[in-house]
Amino acid sequence: MPPVLPPPTVDAIVVYAPRLAPLAGEAAFDSVQIGEDVLRITPRLDDALKRSPGVSLFRRTSSEGANPTTQGLSLRSIAPSGAGRALVTLDGAPQNDPFGGWVIWSALPSEGLSGANIIRGAGAGPYGAGALTGVVALQERPATGGLAALDISAAQREGYRAAIVGGGPGVLITAAGESSAGYTPVRGAARGAADQPLQLQTYSFAFRAQRAFGGVQAAARLGTFEERRGAGLVGARSIASGASAAVTLAKPAAEGAGGWRAQAWVRGSDLANSSVAVAAGRATTTPANDQYATPAVGYGFNAALQGVHGVLSWEAGADARWTEGEARERFRLMNGGFTRGREAGGRTQVAGVYFEGSAEQGPWLLTGGARVDAWESSHAVRREWDLATNLFILDQTSPDASGTTPTARAGLRYDLGGDMWLRTAAYAGFRPPTLNELHRPFRVGNDITEANPGLKPEKLQGIEAGIGGGTGGALRWSSTLFYNRIQDPIANVTVGVGPGTFPTAGFVPAGGVLRQRQNAGEIKAWGLEGEASGELAATLAWQAAFAATRAEVDGGASAPQLTGKRPAQTPELTVTAGLDWRPASRLTLAADLRFESERYEDDLNSRKLAAGVQLDLRAGWRLNARQEIYIAAENLTDERLEVGETADGVESYAAPRTVRIGFAIRG
Repeated sequence: MPPVLPPPTVDAIVVYAPRLAPLAGEAAFDSVQIGEDVLRITPRLDDALKRSPGVSLFRRTSSEGANPTTQGLSLRSIAPSGAGRALVTLDGAPQNDPFGGWVIWSALPSEGLSGANIIRGAGAGPYGAGALTGVVALQERPATGGLAALDISAAQREGYRAAIVGGGPGVLITAAGESSAGYTPVRGAARGAADQPLQLQTYSFAFRAQRAFGGVQAAARLGTFEERRGAGLVGARSIASGASAAVTLAKPAAEGAGGWRAQAWVRGSDLANSSVAVAAGRATTTPANDQYATPAVGYGFNAALQGVHGVLSWEAGADARWTEGEARERFRLMNGGFTRGREAGGRTQVAGVYFEGSAEQGPWLLTGGARVDAWESSHAVRREWDLATNLFILDQTSPDASGTTPTARAGLRYDLGGDMWLRTAAYAGFRPPTLNELHRPFRVGNDITEANPGLKPEKLQGIEAGIGGGTGGALRWSSTLFYNRIQDPIANVTVGVGPGTFPTAGFVPAGGVLRQRQNAGEIKAWGLEGEASGELAATLAWQAAFAATRAEVDGGASAPQLTGKRPAQTPELTVTAGLDWRPASRLTLAADLRFESERYEDDLNSRKLAAGVQLDLRAGWRLNARQEIYIAAENLTDERLEVGETADGVESYAAPRTVRIGFAIRG
């Protein structure tokens, strides 16, 4: 009888999205890596990124309850913006909305990612336009075949979420969906019949297929998403939807830097957003406007070529982005119906070339690069007409604007020995205004904000110095001191107070204010940030981080009333801390704490949002090597985290304590 042979073993084939290795010079800049260990237990990507202080959406509200137009990401708490002052990419393809610059975070479930690299400071060089305060470079997880991840959970207030990631050889499929009856942001005696919960329904789907052809890696990725939200007021809601596609070719070096990469992408989106006016005492709401569609499309390409010559490594490349879109709405309610229509929109484009190189010699690392971008805003139009007669009452065009902007960055790092290092960097970057800022007026309650087709790009210059150590040891730490200056920052500047009638905007009710997007002088920010992490024992890990930023506006001649004020939505201090403990082989416990000092709701610093602290806990029980059941509590102490305040003093709050239970399979 022949011997019984053991079954053959088959090694799993891990197929990553095509990408080039980063140049060694990246180590001279301030960066933080959010790993898969954090992503797999934090379903909302923006919450995972906020483990790094200074990373924030425009408001304190997470993507669980934030309107799509306030989900723009900014770094370093210099001056958050609804459009976002940071560039977000997924394996090189921009994820910022082509119309508004914000990011639909529900379209990027954490289960589909293997990591996120946060690069703080203006992203000149390979990142280009939009990376004003930095870059968040997301990496999609590799395709390994079979079921890679599954998460199913239920939470208070009829909250349900499911996400699944899997595929086959060279194929990755990611799907996620969530629904919730939501919470009501206005609490206590201030709440009226006008207030209702922030309902939420979302889904996303992505498909990536790739294959190698003679050493060239090729990948195609398709994605789609939709999210429906209540705005917390009767009659106010939003629907954001879109689809994207990217094709990537790359031939990286067998080891280290080198090779080439080319990518083309397209991204379409739409937004329906209705708003209401709130009556005195919050007893009722009245429709204010109905932005029933905001169709937009963005498309572009990027390409890079790398080389290595002795101690020198270099990268040269080019990229271009085009966007076009418009806001369509009905407004001016009379006798129970809207009486006017509006269309406003245009086109933008930006294209640049860059070269960056780095050299390592002994303990020294020197890097530097420069790029130049040409930008243009064109075809601006704003038309308003009477819905009954179809006669135009406003037909406004604005002159095209264009320019050329050079930017650069340079860094130096010195290895002190003993696993310690010093570094310093200087950089310049810019962000052109979005179609949303140029053309789309909007309303929140009784507050009205007007667009401005004459906006100029924002520019940032900065310097920083850092020290750190323990990159491979049990204790890892770093600290950075920085100074940044933003010229021509785009801000919502108060220009009138209701009740009253104003040119273009029309009537502003009592308790409301009129703002307009303007280039408001400059913002100067000094800051100190730091991170530390380590292991107290083989089963106990910890991490802590802080960001202290002193930001101040100099409104100059354009907005003198803002001089000496702190930018809206900018906290001076943020502190995060976390513990991960494995008291038994199957049991894991995690605690995360986030403190944020007071901030101001408005540009005039008249509405102060109190400081707040949030504590999240999670306990997981491993059923086997891959399966886990868990229970998690967000805002365990039910802290009243103030996220907004109206002109008449009504406060709104982030989500109350939320307990979630779930089952997960991890790769």
